[in-house]
Amino acid sequence: MMDVNFVVEDMFLFKYIGCSTVARTLYKTLKQESDLNLTWERFRYDADISHYHTFGPIALLNRRLSGGKRILTAHSTPRVNIGNLALTKAINKRYPDIYRKFDHIVTISESCEQEVQEMVPDVPVTRIPNGINRSYFQPSPEKRTAFREMHGIGEDEQMILTVAQVSPRKGFYDFMELASRNPDTRFVWVGGFPYGLASKDYLKIKWLIQQRTDNVMFTGFVRDIAEAYCAADIFFMPTFAETFGLAVLEAQACGLPVVARSIPEFHEVYGDTIRYFSTVTDAEREIRDVTSLRTCAAHSREASSRYDITDVCSAHIKLYQEIFNT
Repeated sequence: MMDVNFVVEDMFLFKYIGCSTVARTLYKTLKQESDLNLTWERFRYDADISHYHTFGPIALLNRRLSGGKRILTAHSTPRVNIGNLALTKAINKRYPDIYRKFDHIVTISESCEQEVQEMVPDVPVTRIPNGINRSYFQPSPEKRTAFREMHGIGEDEQMILTVAQVSPRKGFYDFMELASRNPDTRFVWVGGFPYGLASKDYLKIKWLIQQRTDNVMFTGFVRDIAEAYCAADIFFMPTFAETFGLAVLEAQACGLPVVARSIPEFHEVYGDTIRYFSTVTDAEREIRDVTSLRTCAAHSREASSRYDITDVCSAHIKLYQEIFNT
């Protein structure tokens, strides 16, 4: 039986970042549906395959000591650090040296793959998209009510939701401007600062959050993210760069219409299943277009089926077998 160990630095607030969420969903499903000897141990070094989803100091130590094949999923690339972290240039310079020491890299979208191949052309790559558990992410009137009651949001209030780290790269400033233009709509941002003071514009953003208008709510991290999606009427994603954009997929699975920034990654992954904007004025027009939003919502749940976690697991098992046998 093949031994596969997941290495994920999910301590403290890092357990809420996207790569940890993706890794947990993949791990749980593989554990249920495969015959792999699968573990989740940061300090295990004897697995046939070590699959890394982060590359902080603990993961890099594990990579150095591990005796088997070493795979990295490229959840993060230099491009998505811009506007996300302080000292971005210094951090991004480290990527090529880190990436080339893995035996294989899993890329999650075409744009992600292109960036990785430009950095480390000699490292083999396999493209496997992110996936979600569509049994967990699905419409639920009960969860809608629970979230709204917990946060004091009336059933008749229109709620626009964003789920992301709070940072300039994720479109924080455009979110705030759109909210200020629409004072009769409730804007809710779920997510926090997993990188703390290392986050870009940390102190400025904290001050602006304190000065927010009454229609804006920042919840931080919530007990059940599916409740937030179910409570919303529209999902708004103003991010400037992504490797995949998992939150959009989660929103679709919960039946929400999505209004997202027109970036290549979203056009590649989501095509015409979501609505796009380039400016805040465009976004305002989209959130008011009831007919388009209704059409979008009608097909969202079905569109999410392309990235069901069971299919993603099958692709990973195939890759593990290929790498194990080489």
